Amino acid sequence: MVEKFSADYIIPCYDTDLRKRLKPAAFLNLAQEAANHHAEYLGVGYDTLIAAQQAWVMSRMKVEFLRMPLWRDAVNLKSWHKGAAGFMFLRDFILSDSEGNPLIKATSSWLVVDMTTRRLARRGSFAEFAGDESKCIKENVIEEPAAKVVVPEDATLLRTTSHTASYSDLDMNRHVNNVMYTVWAMDAVGLEVTEERPLRELEINFNQEIRPNDVAELAVYGAADNTYYIEGKVEGKNSFIVRLRF
Repeated sequence: MVEKFSADYIIPCYDTDLRKRLKPAAFLNLAQEAANHHAEYLGVGYDTLIAAQQAWVMSRMKVEFLRMPLWRDAVNLKSWHKGAAGFMFLRDFILSDSEGNPLIKATSSWLVVDMTTRRLARRGSFAEFAGDESKCIKENVIEEPAAKVVVPEDATLLRTTSHTASYSDLDMNRHVNNVMYTVWAMDAVGLEVTEERPLRELEINFNQEIRPNDVAELAVYGAADNTYYIEGKVEGKNSFIVRLRF
């Protein structure tokens, strides 16, 4: 029987914000590494796919922050593969405190990309995995898969800014790492929001990769219910969109 990924952590100071709360991006880093380890356990890890010039790429993610852990808190992270939905592969995460109470819940959707063409891969070592129900755990932390995010028509444009994809943003796939888009979004919303109000929900869609030295034009929109949308475009094409609710 397939097992979940499970690991215990102590929240370090460098992953916390001005109020000693775990940064949202720090949770996403933990989730990303959990996915890497569990994919390896399932036989479709980085080394297996890269041998065929393929790689896992996150397409969508939804995160619910029930209570942010603080510096020095003991936590446990679990993750598991839920199966395929079309070309998407679904994976859930749950971060709990030392007594097992849920702190953060997340669901994500992944694609396998051909690293030569930078397009969706439709065959290869993961094809058999896609239909192997024995590798799945049909348990939902969040019932519905992460959805498409769209800026509401009544949202107000608050500001625009830009960011050049540089050393700190990039990963081994030679593009901006998925976690960095949340870093950009939190920075773009501003300290007057992020310091005072803990984040409650995060949704993100990755529509087109951003590569070294690309300049992302960011637009920040405000909407009802303490919600902000951050849209990133490169040369006029939508690369990502984030929804943050505080």
